Amino acid sequence: MAGIALLGAGIFARHEHLPAILASPELLSLKAVYSRSQTSATALADSLPSGGPKPDIYYDSPTEPGRGLADLLKRDDIVAVDVALPIVSQPEVIRQALKAGKHVLSEKPVAADVKGARELIEWYNTQLGENKPLWGVAENFRYMESLVFAGEEVKRIGGRVVTFKLEKFGWVAEDNKYFNTQWRKVPDYQGGFLLDGGVHFVAALRYLLGASGQELSKLVAYTALLEERLQPLDTIHGVASTKQGVNGSVVISFGTEFKNGTDVEIVTTNGTVSWNPTEVKTVTKEGESKKEFEYSSGVAAEVAVFAQAIKAGTEKVDGLQTPEEALRDLEVLEGLLESGSGSAKGKEVAV
Repeated sequence: MAGIALLGAGIFARHEHLPAILASPELLSLKAVYSRSQTSATALADSLPSGGPKPDIYYDSPTEPGRGLADLLKRDDIVAVDVALPIVSQPEVIRQALKAGKHVLSEKPVAADVKGARELIEWYNTQLGENKPLWGVAENFRYMESLVFAGEEVKRIGGRVVTFKLEKFGWVAEDNKYFNTQWRKVPDYQGGFLLDGGVHFVAALRYLLGASGQELSKLVAYTALLEERLQPLDTIHGVASTKQGVNGSVVISFGTEFKNGTDVEIVTTNGTVSWNPTEVKTVTKEGESKKEFEYSSGVAAEVAVFAQAIKAGTEKVDGLQTPEEALRDLEVLEGLLESGSGSAKGKEVAV
């Protein structure tokens, strides 16, 4: 059983990562939690079920030595950390943890921009030696049961890919729990919710395209801000091409109050597979079939897979968790933002 620390006490850490760690007691033992504030770290620890051992609490405090992140990372009984911090805070914490010899599972996106991500990955691959700790990036959509099934359906029907689409429409209301976190309400990173949330749907599209042997290579897009408080942008309309020469569309919006839904679709000469988190629809010459799924974020599965890699003593994380795979998601999302804004608006961008 690997001792692990949860770094971060925000909404996703509390509601997804903490339960995921607790769901694998044969693989993981929660030893400590860390947050920038004592209040949030304490609240996270207190939210654990009663009767069991409580994790130690760490937080930033100039007046209480021995309570900081560096102190947590010195502990020999902690072999891994699960990093669920604000986007711009994560890269430096990832570096600290890896330098301390801890295996790291970090939340998506891999970094706030492609430049920072490439630098971090290059550092990881060249500066930590042959026996470096594991580093995985947690893109939970790749572990959704519904998406995995959709990928299997794409492979099953086969055929030459004709086109594809990603459509994600949604509304971030003023009382949305994620909107009401300061770092999301006033983002200091590109794209706002288009980066924080949109990268999930890019990952889903890439997963299904990969199942059909396709990879995105060129993008043309236009961006917009439909809801003023969702700065700096909330909507992308784009056209994408794959390395294999197939064209499709990418639409992501978090500012459409009266239009909601997700549809990622692969169309081949043998049929169509359409995915959303709770349903997969397949249409072929034989007819139409649907399979429904209870919603699951995929976080428990991704944490368990990461823990299995630690237990097995492997040199690499699962292929769906590599930093390089997360980098490709970010390259596509940043490419859409780059093509859609500023002087490059509507111009083709290679990714």
